[in-house]
Amino acid sequence: MSETTHGVGGLTFDASKRARPPELGVLIALILMIVVFEVLGRLLIHDSFLFNTRDNVDTLFNEPRLKIIILQVAIVGIIALGVTQVIISGGIDLSSGSVVGATAMIAMSFAQVATVNGNPNPKAMFPELGLVDLPVIVPIVVGLICGIVAGVINGLLIAYTRIPPFIATLGMMVTARGLAKWWSKGQPISFPTDSYAAIGKGMMPVAIFVALAILFHFVMKYTVYGKHTYAIGSNEDAARMSGIKVARHKVLIYAIAGMLASIAAIVLSSKNLTAQAGMGQMYELDAIAMAVIGGVSLQGGRGSMLGTVLGALIFGVIISGFTFLRLDAYYQEMVKGAIIVGAVVLDQWRQSRNAARM
Repeated sequence: MSETTHGVGGLTFDASKRARPPELGVLIALILMIVVFEVLGRLLIHDSFLFNTRDNVDTLFNEPRLKIIILQVAIVGIIALGVTQVIISGGIDLSSGSVVGATAMIAMSFAQVATVNGNPNPKAMFPELGLVDLPVIVPIVVGLICGIVAGVINGLLIAYTRIPPFIATLGMMVTARGLAKWWSKGQPISFPTDSYAAIGKGMMPVAIFVALAILFHFVMKYTVYGKHTYAIGSNEDAARMSGIKVARHKVLIYAIAGMLASIAAIVLSSKNLTAQAGMGQMYELDAIAMAVIGGVSLQGGRGSMLGTVLGALIFGVIISGFTFLRLDAYYQEMVKGAIIVGAVVLDQWRQSRNAARM
């Protein structure tokens, strides 16, 4: 029996219409993706994608590849955590990649050493002001301020001038990229202090990504901030009528997204030991795709941090899988484009399926 009568009036419960967690589908897609690359590896290059095949290493899994998969999506994944909140609220953020570039340049200029190999640092931005060899907290705070300011500007434009999020964040994307190029006249900024370089060393980007994902999972699920964010994305007018200060909350959402983009910038510049104006290009699209693949609805009101993390892992598996199969890098870009379009198509299909169940 698939139907069971409950209460009065002949009301029935149809188990076939029970909603499954969207994260379950994403997890299945991730597993299938790994299986596909495993099979292709065995057939095409006679090697294993997931498992260790070297006799001199006593481990079951290919640990270096697993680390690479996680490392290469951790930084964009941090951005995706902020983008997820924006999309759940019914908005969009196209500026995060450019905010990464601008923040990386500015933060790195306050993280430089005074001397390199006993000589004055040739890349130092402000040696005459004594802004070298500063405590690591200084560039971190400067970087966070940059991201928060960019996010607040986005939020104010969207909430109080009613400019569409697409246009407001597109303007910030262009402005922030111009700021990144202007800051050092297009020249890279290098030679950070050891304490700043330690932020992105080894598996630290992954640790930061996981910690932030856990934090915002609880924030979105158990706090008033999270409930209000979902409410605004589901029905903004109803949220306003229920007493939620929608405009102020939107500013907060975009400020948090900007802050997370600045954290990604700090980790990225620390990991690379340099900052360049072109850093973060296309990161915003990758972050949006990660969120949508993870089950975040572009219509707003639905999504989770867990889903976004799984979406990021799917991206990592695809990139690592293509490298494993020795395919040229430009194929990765084409596949990324197809994934972004496919993610939107998938979201539309989910919307129509959910509407049919109502």
